[in-house]
Amino acid sequence: MTIARLIEGRSTDVVGCTIGMKVRDAITLLAERRIGALPVMDGHAIAGILSERDIIYRLNEHGHDLLDMAVAQVMTSPAITVDPETPILEALGLMTRRRIRHLPVLVAGRMAAFISIGDLVKFRIDHIQGEADALRDYIQMA
Repeated sequence: MTIARLIEGRSTDVVGCTIGMKVRDAITLLAERRIGALPVMDGHAIAGILSERDIIYRLNEHGHDLLDMAVAQVMTSPAITVDPETPILEALGLMTRRRIRHLPVLVAGRMAAFISIGDLVKFRIDHIQGEADALRDYIQMA
């Protein structure tokens, strides 16, 4: 099972921000959309990821001055990415090892989707539940 299956049928509209955006505006976007991270774009290229953790760590370092800083000064870079052919279990392992919660999915160097660990876990649970249901049906028919 690959990431392609997970993102199949998803809208290609991904909420993101730019490297020049002020952190205060990115925080507003995170809060309004109730999300934990934003891909940071430099034109069509992914420059990094701005997460709640990035904001908390930099707030501890810079105080309220952080709000007027550019996202490029706060984001995690380079972004760890996957492609649609990456197996879901490999992506989960990558997220666990690197202690990250979000992955941009790139196709030909451009972002096609932005997935979270929650997306992967939900997909995996649904898949396991489907297998369990199929086994139950098979046993009942035998």
